[in-house]
Amino acid sequence: MASDGAAEAQLNRAFLALADPVRRAMVARLSRGPATVNELAAPFDITKQAVSKHVQVLEQAGLVTRTRDAQRRPVHLHAGALEALTAWIDRYRLDAERSYRRLDALLAGLPEPTENPTEEEDPI
Repeated sequence: MASDGAAEAQLNRAFLALADPVRRAMVARLSRGPATVNELAAPFDITKQAVSKHVQVLEQAGLVTRTRDAQRRPVHLHAGALEALTAWIDRYRLDAERSYRRLDALLAGLPEPTENPTEEEDPI
């Protein structure tokens, strides 16, 4: 099992990889199934070499893997890595939701403010 430091470094690499819109689009495409570099390059106006570099960043982040299928080298999404990112986000989302629920309960217990129609406003 990876140490906390190694796990945090992997998490940082994954979020850094997903900071780029091209790589996010590639992850979205790969969520529908494996694709070759040529297939991943199709929607973008960038070179196949640039696409390969994006795939390398995603590989280093642990988000994708490549396999060999005869002459093809399809890229596959690593769903477990996405689950780890989701778990990290959910942990903090749940903490925030608990805080908001406590605040809502506190505010619900406060008396409603009332206006006093007999008081006159102080003219300036």
